[in-house]
Amino acid sequence: MQLFSRYIAIIALLLLSTPFFVSAQELTPSQKAALERELAQVEAEQKQVEIELAKTQAQTSSLQRDISLLDQKIKAAQLNIRAKNLKIESLGKDIKQKETHITNLEKRIEKGQETLAVILRKTNETGSLTIPEMLLAQTSLTNALQDLDEFESIQSGLKNTFEQIRSDKVETAAERDVLDKRRTVERDAAYVIEQEKKNIEADEKEKKRLLSVSKSSEQAYQADLAAKRARAVQIRATLFPLRGSDPIPFGDAYRYAVAASQITGIRPAFVLAVIQQESNLGANVGTCNRKTDPPEKHWSKIMPGPADQAAGLSRRDDQSVFKRIVAALGVSPEGLPLSCPWGAGWGGAMGPAQFIPTTWALFEKRISSALGNVHPDPWNPQHAFIASALYLSDLGASAQTYTAERNAACRYYSGRACDAKAPANAFYGNEVVIRADTIQRTMINPLLGL
Repeated sequence: MQLFSRYIAIIALLLLSTPFFVSAQELTPSQKAALERELAQVEAEQKQVEIELAKTQAQTSSLQRDISLLDQKIKAAQLNIRAKNLKIESLGKDIKQKETHITNLEKRIEKGQETLAVILRKTNETGSLTIPEMLLAQTSLTNALQDLDEFESIQSGLKNTFEQIRSDKVETAAERDVLDKRRTVERDAAYVIEQEKKNIEADEKEKKRLLSVSKSSEQAYQADLAAKRARAVQIRATLFPLRGSDPIPFGDAYRYAVAASQITGIRPAFVLAVIQQESNLGANVGTCNRKTDPPEKHWSKIMPGPADQAAGLSRRDDQSVFKRIVAALGVSPEGLPLSCPWGAGWGGAMGPAQFIPTTWALFEKRISSALGNVHPDPWNPQHAFIASALYLSDLGASAQTYTAERNAACRYYSGRACDAKAPANAFYGNEVVIRADTIQRTMINPLLGL
């Protein structure tokens, strides 16, 4: 027993003393200082370009002014790419260090658990003997006392091992949290770089076209300006489809999105993308509660009511809230378009924002306040835009980063972020991000003359 006890004690000591991992090495002070200096220089250049851009934009339209404006926009995009690359450069090294550190901590925890199992087995064996039995089992008092000392050593090693594993688990969780945040920053920076490259490509193409115009005449430039104005008028008049309501001109939709953005901080393009995504999903699943729909699509059949709530079939009573909403609007619930159920779930989502009655009720006071104490109407496009923007702001989209907007879109759709735990919902966030980029480039920028 003495030999095995010593062996166990040695294992416990090794667990506590052996450096199973090497601490993650941060960037050296000189490396950090160099990156910070370069980033500060880039940011200073960015501010100067922004000043120049504002001055140029204030000038009267001319061919030379437009070409100069494009040059400055290209330079601004290039500087932004440089700034984001510097951010990734500093984060990338830290991310690799954190990954190594977490892996080594996990190995240490695994070794600790293995050692713990051995110590527990030996403790159980020794612990099954009473002290008199341990004394009688020895040939001398010296050996008996030595065994007692080693038993106490094992117990102490057991306690220390528990504490070390607990400490390592806490540190691992903290390291993972830091790593996740750094990965998010890196992913957002990479997305900005991708967008800026698209901006540069588009601006280079436009600059080349303007240079070809400059070789013609001032008359050709004026004709080009007239074509841009005509395109802007066409965009404003283009119908923007809405789920559960008649389509509206894009000019009105953009105006509603801008107003919602000023209240909530959500990008107009992102609000428009979410509304458009909801409309496209609605086109696929059809509508319910229309006057021509069969009885099984009536509002009383597609949304949960008090009886369903009492029976435990749903936590919500959308029917009662729905009746209150339409009564306050002075309209009948019959014939109002509602979303149909998906699979075994419930339907009943209302208007362009596709809020179910109980969710709409949570936002009514805030929508009313934003609109100037007007009673909120789910089928009114302006009200729906405000409602969507308020909800998206609550979900974090006002940060205006790739990750924040993508996760907010997924939560808007399913209540969960676009992570590995809910991969089936990621399509929604991915499509909304793409739609927002498309709307910004093909609709908003030409409308603003960008």
